[in-house]
Parts: sequence; structure tokens; C-alpha cells
Amino acid sequence: MRVQDVMTREVRTVSPKTAADAAWDVMKARGIHHLVVTQGRTIVGILSHRDAGGRLGALVRKGHVVGDLMTEPVLTVPPETTVRKAANLMRGRSIGCLVVAEAGRVLGIVTVSDLLELVGRGLDRHVETTTRWTIKHRAPHRKGRTAATGMW
Repeated sequence: MRVQDVMTREVRTVSPKTAADAAWDVMKARGIHHLVVTQGRTIVGILSHRDAGGRLGALVRKGHVVGDLMTEPVLTVPPETTVRKAANLMRGRSIGCLVVAEAGRVLGIVTVSDLLELVGRGLDRHVETTTRWTIKHRAPHRKGRTAATGMW
């Protein structure tokens, strides 16, 4: 499965000169945790819920613009990237999203929530089940020694 299959296509973007409070209001109104920061057509950063100070971060945002709080550089991946590779990139860097881009153009965003939704609903492929035998009693495999007598 590829990131183009699970990404969110409606990506909200903001300018680095946007007031941090205004960006927070967009995030809150849309119920999203990431805004892609663009200057013209160039991706320059990402503003996450954490970058903006979270729900109690009014003091962090006060008097700041997005460019002051955003994370840069942004990790981008092409739409053909596998979901496994995307998950490993996010896990290895402890980040919450990847911007899906092609030729510098934002196509979508893949977040931890997108990957968890994929895991939650299950992959659309058949997994062959095998019969598992349960061991009820395990005895040592040495001659002359039995579990019943405890003699070694």
C-alpha cells in the first residue's frame, strides 16, 4: 500500500507571516493538528499542534507569527512511498506527519492518525491462518529425567 492511498488530500496551508493565533484558530476550527507552511509555492515548514503550544499555549502564540514557531525543514515523500517506509520515517524521527509532495507541489499529508486508522480497519489482504498447537505441559528433553519425578 502507498501513501497516496491513505493520505489526507485536503491540506491546509499558511504563510510564515500568518499570526500564530490565527493559525491556531484554523487548526481548532478544522479539527486538525498540522498546517503546511508555504511561501508562494515553496514548502518552508510545518506547524504542528505541539509547535503552537497546544490547548494551553496562548502565551506561546501571543505576539508570534507561524514562522517563529514552525518546524523546518519539512520531510516530504513522493506519493509512491510505501506506508511501511512512511511509518518508519515518522517513527525514526519522532514526527507526527509527512508532507506528500511531487515536483515541489503539496499533494497531501500523512499523519500518525492516518496510519492508525489503516491499522484499525485492517489491511485489505487475506492473511492465511494456521493451526496453533497449545503446549499444556512441558518436560525437559533429556534422557532419564522427567518432570513428574523432578529427578535430574
